[in-house]
Amino acid sequence: MKKVNMQRQQGFTLIELMIVIAIVGILAAIALPAYQDYTVRARMSEVLATAAEAKTTIAEYVAARGRMPTTAAQAGILESGFGDASFVATATFAGAGLTGVYTIAASNGEVARQQLGAAADMDITLTGTVDANSRRVTWVCAPVDTTLAKYLPASCRG
Repeated sequence: MKKVNMQRQQGFTLIELMIVIAIVGILAAIALPAYQDYTVRARMSEVLATAAEAKTTIAEYVAARGRMPTTAAQAGILESGFGDASFVATATFAGAGLTGVYTIAASNGEVARQQLGAAADMDITLTGTVDANSRRVTWVCAPVDTTLAKYLPASCRG
């Protein structure tokens, strides 16, 4: 009896390689925009970190006086001068009685505009309400333009 030597297939066929390349291309087309949104969202978290500092200062004012400050200067928070490396351009505060609104304008310079992309010049408002009994401030975060909400961290989207 003669032994028949059958050669095994080695490597991949052209069609198999083309299918793999197509799958990788589709995954990249989906993942790249999602990653770009993620990086902008991470940069926007710095804007909210600036707001966290101001929220603490305002909460201390409320604890001492039982009402919201009327201006940023009265609260002791910055309105400008955040530095060239910051993503915060300006911030304003206006308060009356038991409510106050802290508005932050994102983007500060050309580099920040390039890194923030569509979120450049986004305004974020933090509306604080004082509980008259406990002197605690409750904050609600929201973008001024709701179409750009996807660029904000989850804590500020709803």
